[in-house]
Amino acid sequence: MAGLRLGPLLRYTDGSCATVWVETNRPCTAEVRCADGARGTARTFQVAGHHYALVAVSGLTPGTSTEYEVLLDGTRAWPPPDSPFPPSVISTPTEEDGLRVAFGSCRWAAPPAGGKDPVGPDALDTLSARIAAAPTGERPDVLLLLGDQVYADEVSDATRQWISGRRDLNEPPGEQVADYEEYTHLYYESWRDPEVRWLLSTVPSCMIFDDHDVIDDWNTSAAWLADMRATDWWRERLMSGLMSYWVYQQLGNLSPDELAADPLYAAVRETPDGTDALRDFAARADAEPASVRWSYRRDFGRTRLVMVDSRAGRVLEEDRRAMLDPGEAAWLREQVLDERDSYDHLLIGTSLPWLLPHLVHDVETWNAAMCGGERGARWAQRGERIRRGADLEHWSAFPSSFDALADLIAEAGTGPGAPATISVLSGDVHHAYVAEPSWEDRAPDARVAQLTCSPVHNSVPPSIRLGFRFGWSALARALGRRIARHGRCAPAAVSWRKTGGPWFGNQLMTLTLRGRSARLRLEQARTDRGGGITLRTAMERDLA
Repeated sequence: MAGLRLGPLLRYTDGSCATVWVETNRPCTAEVRCADGARGTARTFQVAGHHYALVAVSGLTPGTSTEYEVLLDGTRAWPPPDSPFPPSVISTPTEEDGLRVAFGSCRWAAPPAGGKDPVGPDALDTLSARIAAAPTGERPDVLLLLGDQVYADEVSDATRQWISGRRDLNEPPGEQVADYEEYTHLYYESWRDPEVRWLLSTVPSCMIFDDHDVIDDWNTSAAWLADMRATDWWRERLMSGLMSYWVYQQLGNLSPDELAADPLYAAVRETPDGTDALRDFAARADAEPASVRWSYRRDFGRTRLVMVDSRAGRVLEEDRRAMLDPGEAAWLREQVLDERDSYDHLLIGTSLPWLLPHLVHDVETWNAAMCGGERGARWAQRGERIRRGADLEHWSAFPSSFDALADLIAEAGTGPGAPATISVLSGDVHHAYVAEPSWEDRAPDARVAQLTCSPVHNSVPPSIRLGFRFGWSALARALGRRIARHGRCAPAAVSWRKTGGPWFGNQLMTLTLRGRSARLRLEQARTDRGGGITLRTAMERDLA
Protein backbone atom coordinates (compact mmCIF):
# COMPACT_ATOMS: atom_id res chain seq x y z
CA MET A 1 0.00 0.00 0.00
CA ALA A 2 1.23 3.49 -0.82
CA GLY A 3 2.36 5.60 2.13
CA LEU A 4 3.95 8.95 2.83
CA ARG A 5 7.70 8.89 3.26
CA LEU A 6 7.93 12.64 3.71
CA GLY A 7 5.54 15.58 3.74
CA PRO A 8 3.10 16.97 3.07
CA LEU A 9 4.74 20.37 2.63
CA LEU A 10 2.44 23.28 1.87
CA ARG A 11 4.46 25.39 -0.56
CA TYR A 12 2.94 27.94 -2.96
CA THR A 13 -0.32 29.66 -2.03
CA ASP A 14 -2.30 32.56 -3.46
CA GLY A 15 -5.93 33.59 -3.28
CA SER A 16 -7.33 30.61 -5.18
CA CYS A 17 -4.68 27.89 -5.52
CA ALA A 18 -1.87 26.16 -3.67
CA THR A 19 0.71 23.42 -4.14
CA VAL A 20 1.40 20.55 -1.74
CA TRP A 21 4.58 18.45 -2.04
CA VAL A 22 4.90 14.82 -0.94
CA GLU A 23 7.37 11.96 -1.14
CA THR A 24 5.80 8.50 -1.20
CA ASN A 25 7.14 4.99 -0.80
CA ARG A 26 5.90 3.75 -4.19
CA PRO A 27 4.30 5.05 -7.42
CA CYS A 28 0.75 6.24 -6.81
CA THR A 29 -1.78 9.02 -7.36
CA ALA A 30 -1.65 11.71 -4.69
CA GLU A 31 -4.77 13.71 -3.92
CA VAL A 32 -5.23 16.75 -1.70
CA ARG A 33 -8.84 17.08 -0.57
CA CYS A 34 -9.97 20.20 1.31
CA ALA A 35 -12.92 20.51 3.65
CA ASP A 36 -14.41 23.32 1.53
CA GLY A 37 -14.42 21.19 -1.63
CA ALA A 38 -11.18 22.41 -3.21
CA ARG A 39 -8.98 19.58 -4.39
CA GLY A 40 -6.16 18.51 -6.67
CA THR A 41 -4.49 15.31 -7.85
CA ALA A 42 -1.12 14.40 -9.33
CA ARG A 43 0.62 11.20 -10.36
CA THR A 44 4.00 10.66 -8.72
CA PHE A 45 7.21 10.98 -10.71
CA GLN A 46 10.41 9.04 -10.04
CA VAL A 47 13.97 10.20 -9.43
CA ALA A 48 16.73 7.76 -8.40
CA GLY A 49 14.23 5.23 -7.08
CA HIS A 50 12.27 7.78 -5.04
CA HIS A 51 8.71 8.90 -5.76
CA TYR A 52 7.37 12.43 -5.51
CA ALA A 53 4.33 14.49 -6.35
CA LEU A 54 3.57 18.20 -6.33
CA VAL A 55 -0.21 18.53 -6.15
CA ALA A 56 -1.78 21.74 -7.45
CA VAL A 57 -4.95 22.53 -5.49
CA SER A 58 -7.48 24.80 -7.18
CA GLY A 59 -10.83 26.24 -6.17
CA LEU A 60 -9.73 27.82 -2.89
CA THR A 61 -11.71 30.76 -1.54
CA PRO A 62 -9.76 33.98 -0.79
CA GLY A 63 -9.75 35.04 2.83
CA THR A 64 -10.42 31.59 4.27
CA SER A 65 -8.65 28.71 5.97
CA THR A 66 -9.66 25.16 5.10
CA GLU A 67 -8.52 21.86 6.57
CA TYR A 68 -7.09 19.33 4.14
CA GLU A 69 -6.10 15.70 3.97
CA VAL A 70 -3.79 13.76 1.64
CA LEU A 71 -4.92 10.56 -0.02
CA LEU A 72 -2.68 8.10 -1.86
CA ASP A 73 -4.50 5.86 -4.34
CA GLY A 74 -7.72 6.85 -2.58
CA THR A 75 -6.59 5.94 0.95
CA ARG A 76 -6.02 8.66 3.52
CA ALA A 77 -2.33 9.06 4.39
CA TRP A 78 -2.43 12.46 6.15
CA PRO A 79 -3.11 13.33 8.86
CA PRO A 80 -2.06 10.16 10.70
CA PRO A 81 -4.88 8.69 12.80
CA ASP A 82 -2.90 9.21 16.03
CA SER A 83 -1.65 12.74 15.25
CA PRO A 84 -1.28 14.96 18.36
CA PHE A 85 -1.43 18.07 16.16
CA PRO A 86 -4.41 20.10 14.94
CA PRO A 87 -5.55 19.51 11.34
CA SER A 88 -3.31 20.95 8.63
CA VAL A 89 -4.89 23.90 6.85
CA ILE A 90 -4.47 25.92 3.67
CA SER A 91 -5.01 29.63 4.34
CA THR A 92 -5.54 32.28 1.70
CA PRO A 93 -5.29 35.70 3.37
CA THR A 94 -6.42 38.83 1.56
CA GLU A 95 -4.65 42.20 1.31
CA GLU A 96 -6.87 43.51 4.08
CA ASP A 97 -5.54 40.81 6.42
CA GLY A 98 -1.96 42.03 6.04
CA LEU A 99 1.00 39.66 5.76
CA ARG A 100 3.22 38.00 8.38
CA VAL A 101 6.57 36.83 7.04
CA ALA A 102 8.76 34.69 9.32
CA PHE A 103 12.33 34.03 8.22
CA GLY A 104 15.64 32.55 9.26
CA SER A 105 18.39 30.22 8.07
CA CYS A 106 20.87 27.55 9.10
CA ARG A 107 18.97 24.59 10.52
CA TRP A 108 21.07 21.61 11.52
CA ALA A 109 19.04 18.41 11.92
CA ALA A 110 17.47 17.98 15.34
CA PRO A 111 18.52 14.96 17.46
CA PRO A 112 16.15 12.02 17.92
CA ALA A 113 13.13 12.57 20.15
CA GLY A 114 14.18 12.41 23.78
CA GLY A 115 17.86 12.97 22.99
CA LYS A 116 19.85 15.85 24.43
CA ASP A 117 20.06 18.71 21.97
CA PRO A 118 23.67 19.91 21.86
CA VAL A 119 22.79 23.26 20.23
CA GLY A 120 19.68 24.18 22.19
CA PRO A 121 15.98 24.22 21.28
CA ASP A 122 15.05 24.43 17.61
CA ALA A 123 13.28 27.68 16.68
CA LEU A 124 11.07 25.86 14.14
CA ASP A 125 10.09 23.23 16.71
CA THR A 126 9.22 26.03 19.08
CA LEU A 127 7.19 27.96 16.51
CA SER A 128 5.33 24.77 15.66
CA ALA A 129 4.50 24.12 19.31
CA ARG A 130 3.12 27.63 19.73
CA ILE A 131 0.91 27.43 16.66
CA ALA A 132 -0.34 23.96 17.60
CA ALA A 133 -1.26 25.18 21.09
CA ALA A 134 -3.35 28.02 19.63
CA PRO A 135 -4.24 27.03 16.06
CA THR A 136 -6.60 30.00 15.58
CA GLY A 137 -4.04 32.48 16.96
CA GLU A 138 -1.24 34.36 15.27
CA ARG A 139 0.77 32.41 12.72
CA PRO A 140 3.05 33.31 9.80
CA ASP A 141 1.41 33.59 6.39
CA VAL A 142 4.68 32.42 4.85
CA LEU A 143 7.96 31.02 6.16
CA LEU A 144 11.17 31.97 4.32
CA LEU A 145 14.04 29.52 4.77
CA LEU A 146 17.13 31.40 3.62
CA GLY A 147 19.69 28.64 3.20
CA ASP A 148 21.39 25.69 4.86
CA GLN A 149 18.15 23.74 5.10
CA VAL A 150 20.40 20.66 5.22
CA TYR A 151 24.10 20.27 6.00
CA ALA A 152 25.77 18.03 3.45
CA ASP A 153 29.17 18.56 5.07
CA GLU A 154 28.23 18.36 8.77
CA VAL A 155 26.03 15.34 9.34
CA SER A 156 24.57 14.08 12.59
CA ASP A 157 25.91 11.04 14.43
CA ALA A 158 22.89 9.02 13.29
CA THR A 159 23.44 9.94 9.65
CA ARG A 160 27.16 9.23 9.93
CA GLN A 161 26.38 5.75 11.22
CA TRP A 162 23.86 5.20 8.41
CA ILE A 163 26.40 6.30 5.77
CA SER A 164 29.03 3.97 7.24
CA GLY A 165 26.67 1.08 6.53
CA ARG A 166 26.77 1.74 2.77
CA ARG A 167 30.38 2.87 2.07
CA ASP A 168 33.86 3.25 3.58
CA LEU A 169 34.15 6.54 5.49
CA ASN A 170 37.92 6.47 5.00
CA GLU A 171 37.37 7.21 1.32
CA PRO A 172 36.49 10.77 0.17
CA PRO A 173 34.23 12.52 0.90
CA GLY A 174 34.40 10.64 4.19
CA GLU A 175 31.69 11.57 6.67
CA GLN A 176 30.10 14.04 4.27
CA VAL A 177 27.25 13.28 1.89
CA ALA A 178 28.34 11.66 -1.38
CA ASP A 179 25.30 11.05 -3.61
CA TYR A 180 21.58 11.55 -4.17
CA GLU A 181 20.55 8.72 -1.86
CA GLU A 182 22.48 10.25 1.00
CA TYR A 183 20.90 13.63 0.30
CA THR A 184 17.44 12.07 0.56
CA HIS A 185 18.43 10.82 4.00
CA LEU A 186 19.37 14.36 5.07
CA TYR A 187 15.94 15.67 4.08
CA TYR A 188 14.26 12.71 5.68
CA GLU A 189 16.11 13.28 8.95
CA SER A 190 15.39 17.01 8.94
CA TRP A 191 11.76 17.10 7.79
CA ARG A 192 10.52 14.02 9.64
CA ASP A 193 10.95 15.86 12.94
CA PRO A 194 7.26 15.68 14.04
CA GLU A 195 6.93 19.36 14.97
CA VAL A 196 8.66 20.56 11.81
CA ARG A 197 6.73 18.13 9.64
CA TRP A 198 3.42 19.48 10.92
CA LEU A 199 4.60 23.11 10.71
CA LEU A 200 5.61 22.72 7.07
CA SER A 201 2.27 21.07 6.32
CA THR A 202 0.29 24.09 7.48
CA VAL A 203 2.50 27.18 6.89
CA PRO A 204 3.50 27.93 3.26
CA SER A 205 7.24 28.10 2.66
CA CYS A 206 9.73 29.63 0.23
CA MET A 207 13.33 28.39 0.16
CA ILE A 208 16.75 29.18 -1.30
CA PHE A 209 20.02 27.32 -0.87
CA ASP A 210 23.24 28.49 0.74
CA ASP A 211 26.64 26.84 0.89
CA HIS A 212 26.05 23.97 3.34
CA ASP A 213 23.22 22.65 1.17
CA VAL A 214 26.16 21.63 -1.05
CA ILE A 215 29.44 22.33 0.81
CA ASP A 216 30.94 24.99 3.06
CA ASP A 217 31.97 28.13 1.11
CA TRP A 218 30.54 26.78 -2.13
CA ASN A 219 31.87 28.80 -5.10
CA THR A 220 34.23 30.95 -3.05
CA SER A 221 36.58 31.54 -6.00
CA ALA A 222 37.78 30.22 -9.33
CA ALA A 223 40.80 28.63 -7.66
CA TRP A 224 38.56 26.95 -5.07
CA LEU A 225 36.34 25.55 -7.83
CA ALA A 226 39.33 24.25 -9.80
CA ASP A 227 40.60 22.44 -6.71
CA MET A 228 37.19 20.85 -6.11
CA ARG A 229 36.84 19.75 -9.72
CA ALA A 230 40.23 18.05 -9.45
CA THR A 231 38.85 15.60 -6.87
CA ASP A 232 37.16 12.37 -7.89
CA TRP A 233 34.09 12.92 -5.66
CA TRP A 234 33.05 16.54 -6.26
CA ARG A 235 31.07 16.07 -9.46
CA GLU A 236 28.76 13.46 -7.96
CA ARG A 237 28.32 15.56 -4.84
CA LEU A 238 27.39 18.68 -6.82
CA MET A 239 25.10 16.81 -9.22
CA SER A 240 23.29 15.20 -6.30
CA GLY A 241 23.08 18.46 -4.38
CA LEU A 242 21.50 20.32 -7.29
CA MET A 243 19.18 17.43 -8.20
CA SER A 244 17.92 17.02 -4.66
CA TYR A 245 17.54 20.80 -4.21
CA TRP A 246 15.38 20.95 -7.33
CA VAL A 247 13.16 18.12 -6.09
CA TYR A 248 12.90 18.95 -2.40
CA GLN A 249 13.08 22.75 -2.42
CA GLN A 250 12.95 24.49 -5.81
CA LEU A 251 9.80 22.87 -7.23
CA GLY A 252 7.67 24.22 -4.42
CA ASN A 253 8.97 27.75 -4.94
CA LEU A 254 7.22 27.93 -8.30
CA SER A 255 3.61 28.83 -9.07
CA PRO A 256 1.34 26.41 -10.96
CA ASP A 257 1.68 28.60 -14.07
CA GLU A 258 5.48 28.54 -13.83
CA LEU A 259 5.42 24.78 -13.36
CA ALA A 260 3.20 24.35 -16.41
CA ALA A 261 5.75 26.25 -18.50
CA ASP A 262 8.81 24.44 -17.10
CA PRO A 263 10.22 21.96 -19.65
CA LEU A 264 12.25 20.08 -17.03
CA TYR A 265 9.19 19.52 -14.85
CA ALA A 266 7.32 18.23 -17.89
CA ALA A 267 10.19 15.93 -18.89
CA VAL A 268 10.55 14.45 -15.41
CA ARG A 269 6.83 13.75 -15.16
CA GLU A 270 6.42 12.33 -18.66
CA THR A 271 9.09 9.64 -18.37
CA PRO A 272 8.90 6.54 -16.15
CA ASP A 273 12.20 7.59 -14.54
CA GLY A 274 13.19 11.26 -14.53
CA THR A 275 16.71 10.69 -13.18
CA ASP A 276 18.55 11.19 -16.47
CA ALA A 277 16.62 14.33 -17.40
CA LEU A 278 17.29 15.85 -14.00
CA ARG A 279 20.94 14.82 -14.04
CA ASP A 280 21.42 16.41 -17.46
CA PHE A 281 19.91 19.61 -16.07
CA ALA A 282 22.27 19.56 -13.07
CA ALA A 283 25.26 18.98 -15.36
CA ARG A 284 24.25 22.00 -17.44
CA ALA A 285 23.83 24.08 -14.29
CA ASP A 286 27.40 23.19 -13.33
CA ALA A 287 28.95 23.72 -16.77
CA GLU A 288 26.91 26.81 -17.71
CA PRO A 289 25.59 28.45 -14.52
CA ALA A 290 24.11 31.37 -16.45
CA SER A 291 21.82 28.97 -18.34
CA VAL A 292 19.86 28.08 -15.17
CA ARG A 293 17.88 30.39 -12.91
CA TRP A 294 17.31 29.45 -9.28
CA SER A 295 16.08 32.92 -8.29
CA TYR A 296 12.35 33.60 -8.31
CA ARG A 297 9.72 36.20 -7.50
CA ARG A 298 6.55 35.95 -5.45
CA ASP A 299 3.91 38.66 -5.01
CA PHE A 300 1.80 38.51 -1.85
CA GLY A 301 -0.82 41.18 -2.40
CA ARG A 302 1.10 44.45 -2.12
CA THR A 303 4.28 42.80 -0.86
CA ARG A 304 6.87 41.63 -3.37
CA LEU A 305 9.47 38.98 -2.57
CA VAL A 306 12.45 38.58 -4.89
CA MET A 307 14.54 35.59 -3.79
CA VAL A 308 18.07 35.81 -5.18
CA ASP A 309 20.53 32.97 -5.80
CA SER A 310 23.80 34.23 -4.33
CA ARG A 311 25.67 30.90 -4.63
CA ALA A 312 25.28 28.88 -7.83
CA GLY A 313 25.44 31.61 -10.49
CA ARG A 314 28.50 33.55 -9.39
CA VAL A 315 31.08 34.81 -11.88
CA LEU A 316 34.38 33.68 -10.35
CA GLU A 317 37.07 34.90 -12.76
CA GLU A 318 39.12 37.47 -10.83
CA ASP A 319 39.01 40.11 -13.55
CA ARG A 320 35.20 40.11 -13.67
CA ARG A 321 34.10 38.68 -10.31
CA ALA A 322 30.40 39.17 -9.63
CA MET A 323 27.81 37.76 -7.26
CA LEU A 324 25.34 37.64 -10.18
CA ASP A 325 26.08 37.03 -13.84
CA PRO A 326 24.90 39.79 -16.22
CA GLY A 327 21.69 38.00 -17.12
CA GLU A 328 20.83 37.38 -13.48
CA ALA A 329 21.60 41.01 -12.57
CA ALA A 330 19.30 42.20 -15.37
CA TRP A 331 16.58 39.82 -14.18
CA LEU A 332 16.87 41.13 -10.61
CA ARG A 333 16.59 44.71 -11.82
CA GLU A 334 13.53 43.86 -13.89
CA GLN A 335 11.77 42.12 -10.99
CA VAL A 336 12.47 44.97 -8.56
CA LEU A 337 11.40 47.79 -10.87
CA ASP A 338 8.49 46.07 -12.66
CA GLU A 339 5.24 47.93 -11.81
CA ARG A 340 6.93 49.47 -8.82
CA ASP A 341 3.73 51.24 -7.75
CA SER A 342 2.00 47.86 -7.36
CA TYR A 343 3.75 47.02 -4.09
CA ASP A 344 4.13 48.73 -0.71
CA HIS A 345 6.93 46.52 0.61
CA LEU A 346 9.88 44.99 -1.23
CA LEU A 347 11.64 41.97 0.30
CA ILE A 348 14.95 40.92 -1.26
CA GLY A 349 15.88 37.48 -0.01
CA THR A 350 19.57 36.60 -0.26
CA SER A 351 21.17 33.93 1.90
CA LEU A 352 24.24 36.14 2.40
CA PRO A 353 23.91 39.54 4.10
CA TRP A 354 24.43 42.61 1.95
CA LEU A 355 25.46 44.83 4.88
CA LEU A 356 27.93 43.21 7.30
CA PRO A 357 29.87 44.43 10.35
CA HIS A 358 32.16 47.15 9.02
CA LEU A 359 35.37 45.30 9.80
CA VAL A 360 34.18 42.20 7.94
CA HIS A 361 33.08 44.32 4.97
CA ASP A 362 36.42 46.12 4.76
CA VAL A 363 38.44 42.91 5.08
CA GLU A 364 36.41 41.26 2.32
CA THR A 365 36.80 44.29 0.03
CA TRP A 366 40.54 44.39 0.77
CA ASN A 367 40.82 40.67 0.10
CA ALA A 368 39.04 41.02 -3.26
CA ALA A 369 41.62 43.67 -4.23
CA MET A 370 44.52 41.47 -3.11
CA CYS A 371 43.24 38.44 -5.00
CA GLY A 372 42.69 40.63 -8.04
CA GLY A 373 46.39 41.57 -8.10
CA GLU A 374 46.21 45.08 -6.66
CA ARG A 375 49.43 44.45 -4.67
CA GLY A 376 51.03 41.91 -6.99
CA ALA A 377 51.21 38.14 -7.40
CA ARG A 378 52.55 37.33 -3.95
CA TRP A 379 49.71 39.20 -2.24
CA ALA A 380 47.25 37.52 -4.63
CA GLN A 381 48.41 34.09 -3.43
CA ARG A 382 48.18 35.17 0.20
CA GLY A 383 44.77 36.67 -0.46
CA GLU A 384 43.40 33.40 -1.80
CA ARG A 385 44.60 31.51 1.29
CA ILE A 386 43.06 34.15 3.54
CA ARG A 387 39.81 34.16 1.54
CA ARG A 388 39.31 30.44 2.03
CA GLY A 389 40.50 30.34 5.62
CA ALA A 390 38.30 33.23 6.79
CA ASP A 391 35.22 32.58 4.61
CA LEU A 392 35.50 35.92 2.81
CA GLU A 393 32.79 35.46 0.19
CA HIS A 394 29.78 37.64 1.00
CA TRP A 395 28.44 40.53 -1.11
CA SER A 396 31.31 42.75 0.03
CA ALA A 397 33.78 40.23 -1.45
CA PHE A 398 32.24 41.15 -4.81
CA PRO A 399 32.56 44.97 -4.62
CA SER A 400 30.97 45.77 -7.97
CA SER A 401 27.94 43.60 -7.11
CA PHE A 402 27.67 45.19 -3.67
CA ASP A 403 27.56 48.66 -5.22
CA ALA A 404 25.15 47.58 -7.95
CA LEU A 405 22.71 46.25 -5.36
CA ALA A 406 23.04 49.51 -3.42
CA ASP A 407 22.25 51.52 -6.56
CA LEU A 408 19.27 49.32 -7.42
CA ILE A 409 17.81 49.59 -3.91
CA ALA A 410 18.21 53.37 -3.96
CA GLU A 411 16.52 53.60 -7.35
CA ALA A 412 13.64 51.38 -6.29
CA GLY A 413 13.15 53.34 -3.08
CA THR A 414 13.20 56.85 -4.52
CA GLY A 415 10.55 59.00 -6.16
CA PRO A 416 6.84 58.62 -6.99
CA GLY A 417 5.61 55.06 -6.52
CA ALA A 418 8.40 54.15 -4.09
CA PRO A 419 7.48 51.45 -1.55
CA ALA A 420 7.24 52.18 2.15
CA THR A 421 10.00 49.70 3.00
CA ILE A 422 12.78 47.76 1.31
CA SER A 423 14.15 44.93 3.44
CA VAL A 424 17.12 42.74 2.56
CA LEU A 425 16.50 39.42 4.34
CA SER A 426 19.54 37.23 5.03
CA GLY A 427 21.06 34.60 7.31
CA ASP A 428 24.36 32.68 7.19
CA VAL A 429 26.38 34.51 9.86
CA HIS A 430 24.94 32.84 13.00
CA HIS A 431 23.70 35.99 14.64
CA ALA A 432 20.89 38.47 14.13
CA TYR A 433 21.04 42.22 13.62
CA VAL A 434 19.42 45.20 11.94
CA ALA A 435 21.51 47.61 9.85
CA GLU A 436 20.27 50.68 8.00
CA PRO A 437 22.10 52.28 5.04
CA SER A 438 22.37 55.88 3.92
CA TRP A 439 23.46 57.32 0.59
CA GLU A 440 25.62 60.42 0.32
CA ASP A 441 24.07 61.62 -2.95
CA ARG A 442 20.41 60.74 -2.36
CA ALA A 443 17.86 60.00 0.32
CA PRO A 444 15.44 57.19 -0.64
CA ASP A 445 11.81 57.70 0.26
CA ALA A 446 11.57 54.05 1.37
CA ARG A 447 12.84 52.88 4.74
CA VAL A 448 15.70 50.51 3.88
CA ALA A 449 17.06 47.86 6.26
CA GLN A 450 19.29 44.82 6.27
CA LEU A 451 17.52 42.21 8.42
CA THR A 452 19.76 39.27 9.25
CA CYS A 453 18.59 36.27 11.26
CA SER A 454 20.40 32.99 11.89
CA PRO A 455 20.63 30.30 13.03
CA VAL A 456 17.29 28.57 13.32
CA HIS A 457 19.04 25.63 14.96
CA ASN A 458 22.82 25.49 15.14
CA SER A 459 25.75 26.23 17.39
CA VAL A 460 26.97 29.74 18.15
CA PRO A 461 30.42 29.25 19.74
CA PRO A 462 31.96 31.96 21.94
CA SER A 463 34.44 32.88 19.21
CA ILE A 464 31.59 33.88 16.88
CA ARG A 465 29.92 35.93 19.59
CA LEU A 466 33.14 37.73 20.45
CA GLY A 467 34.18 38.22 16.84
CA PHE A 468 30.93 39.75 15.65
CA ARG A 469 30.52 41.93 18.73
CA PHE A 470 33.99 43.31 18.05
CA GLY A 471 33.28 43.55 14.32
CA TRP A 472 30.51 46.06 14.97
CA SER A 473 32.62 48.22 17.33
CA ALA A 474 34.10 51.65 16.62
CA LEU A 475 37.62 50.25 17.08
CA ALA A 476 36.94 47.55 14.49
CA ARG A 477 35.57 50.15 12.09
CA ALA A 478 38.78 52.18 12.37
CA LEU A 479 40.87 49.04 11.86
CA GLY A 480 38.82 48.15 8.80
CA ARG A 481 39.45 51.56 7.24
CA ARG A 482 43.20 51.05 7.60
CA ILE A 483 43.00 47.61 6.00
CA ALA A 484 40.91 49.00 3.13
CA ARG A 485 43.49 51.72 2.49
CA HIS A 486 46.18 49.06 2.10
CA GLY A 487 44.04 47.50 -0.60
CA ARG A 488 43.48 50.86 -2.32
CA CYS A 489 39.77 50.12 -2.07
CA ALA A 490 37.27 52.67 -3.31
CA PRO A 491 34.62 53.75 -0.78
CA ALA A 492 31.44 51.71 -0.80
CA ALA A 493 28.36 53.14 -2.54
CA VAL A 494 26.61 53.41 0.85
CA SER A 495 27.39 53.86 4.50
CA TRP A 496 25.42 52.07 7.21
CA ARG A 497 24.97 51.74 10.92
CA LYS A 498 23.80 48.91 13.13
CA THR A 499 20.45 49.84 14.68
CA GLY A 500 19.76 46.54 16.46
CA GLY A 501 21.72 43.60 17.82
CA PRO A 502 23.79 41.61 17.67
CA TRP A 503 21.60 38.84 19.08
CA PHE A 504 22.82 35.25 19.44
CA GLY A 505 20.89 31.99 19.75
CA ASN A 506 18.38 29.90 17.81
CA GLN A 507 15.97 32.51 16.49
CA LEU A 508 13.44 33.74 13.94
CA MET A 509 12.46 37.18 12.73
CA THR A 510 8.90 38.08 11.73
CA LEU A 511 7.82 41.03 9.62
CA THR A 512 4.18 42.07 9.97
CA LEU A 513 3.14 44.14 6.96
CA ARG A 514 -0.20 45.93 6.87
CA GLY A 515 -0.92 48.71 4.41
CA ARG A 516 2.28 50.79 4.35
CA SER A 517 3.22 49.93 7.93
CA ALA A 518 5.84 47.36 8.90
CA ARG A 519 6.71 45.93 12.29
CA LEU A 520 9.68 43.67 13.04
CA ARG A 521 9.97 41.12 15.84
CA LEU A 522 12.89 38.87 16.81
CA GLU A 523 12.09 35.76 18.87
CA GLN A 524 14.55 33.33 20.39
CA ALA A 525 13.95 29.69 21.32
CA ARG A 526 14.37 29.07 25.03
CA THR A 527 13.87 26.19 27.46
CA ASP A 528 11.69 27.15 30.41
CA ARG A 529 12.11 25.94 33.98
CA GLY A 530 9.71 23.08 33.43
CA GLY A 531 11.74 21.75 30.49
CA GLY A 532 9.32 23.04 27.84
CA ILE A 533 10.36 25.18 24.90
CA THR A 534 9.09 28.65 24.12
CA LEU A 535 9.77 31.62 21.85
CA ARG A 536 10.69 34.75 23.76
CA THR A 537 10.63 38.19 22.18
CA ALA A 538 14.10 39.75 22.19
CA MET A 539 13.20 42.79 20.10
CA GLU A 540 10.12 44.39 18.55
CA ARG A 541 9.99 47.68 16.67
CA ASP A 542 8.29 49.58 13.87
CA LEU A 543 10.11 49.87 10.55
CA ALA A 544 7.44 52.07 8.92
